[in-house]
Amino acid sequence: MASLLRQLSGIEAELKNLDQHVEALAAEPRHRPIVEELTRVDGVGVITAMVYRIEIGYGGRFRRGRQVGKFVGLTPKSHESGQATDRKGHISRQGPPRLRKMLCQAAWVHIQRDAEAQRMFQRLVERNPKKKKIAIVAIMRHLAIRLWHRMREAELSMVPA
Repeated sequence: MASLLRQLSGIEAELKNLDQHVEALAAEPRHRPIVEELTRVDGVGVITAMVYRIEIGYGGRFRRGRQVGKFVGLTPKSHESGQATDRKGHISRQGPPRLRKMLCQAAWVHIQRDAEAQRMFQRLVERNPKKKKIAIVAIMRHLAIRLWHRMREAELSMVPA
């Protein structure tokens, strides 16, 4: 048991060290304005903001929020064939999986802290109580687009006049 406790304390120390490195990176001038803007959203901390910043890169490469949703892989696949109507399937999962994992965790916290997100989640769950996963994916996509808007604002304010 003592050996396991020593291993646990070693892992906790390593995690603390990594968190300090991430916070130091977030404090650099090229990241600070964007991280500060992203962390103003409920449910988004420094690590989530840095993962979003790094995975998205330059937010100006997207013209609209739908493109962000597609990049992250949170839009449904479309199944079309001939005369049949358009059917939507599972999400495409075509983006960075690390970003989707971080958005999922942030979305759960966002639902708890943001009244608008909570109402949106409840409305989606009331439609079909068995589809809570679909509701959380919708919140994740909404959060990704909201973060993109804030990232664009911060990027535009960083551009020298």
